[in-house]
Amino acid sequence: MSKLVINARATTHRAGATAPDVPPAPRWARLAAKAAVLTTVPSGLWRIAFGFGAPLGFTGATAAAYAEHQPGWGTVYCVALSALAESLAFLTLGLVRPWGLVAPRWLPLIGGRRVRPLAAIVPALLGSVVLTFLGMEGLFGGWAHNLADPDSPQGFAAVVMTLAYLPLVAWGPLLCAVTLDYARRTLRRRR
Repeated sequence: MSKLVINARATTHRAGATAPDVPPAPRWARLAAKAAVLTTVPSGLWRIAFGFGAPLGFTGATAAAYAEHQPGWGTVYCVALSALAESLAFLTLGLVRPWGLVAPRWLPLIGGRRVRPLAAIVPALLGSVVLTFLGMEGLFGGWAHNLADPDSPQGFAAVVMTLAYLPLVAWGPLLCAVTLDYARRTLRRRR
């Protein structure tokens, strides 16, 4: 009985709600979750610079079309898209942290409640499938096709843009691995 009390205390969330008795995430899963968050940073920074009108290699009609809206709605779009991508990637940390088991108290409607495992697993797995598909599609043809456009960045600018977007290829597989570990830990049958 005292072991059960110690376990309950060990899994107490800062806000006071008790997390279900779930084993902690292994080190590799914690590192993979952090890496998943970082995969969106380079492209986000590149996109924000582009949104504020930094000359990143686009030429011709494409450059003229972008210049009409930067700064302006194009800037808002680039910043919002970058923030959305980073926010979605940040949710991966919930799969290895206590707030992935018990929602933080400050969240409206669900604050302080236990997170149902499938409510996290299903969207995360669907997201990982979509992200992996998009990453593979870009890696095996789509990216080269886009860079073949004469108005696209060429030379060093193309290398910089490619290096900024290349980490996104790892986002889907990293999210999938972390999600499968979360599923293994949270859906384990109690004995």
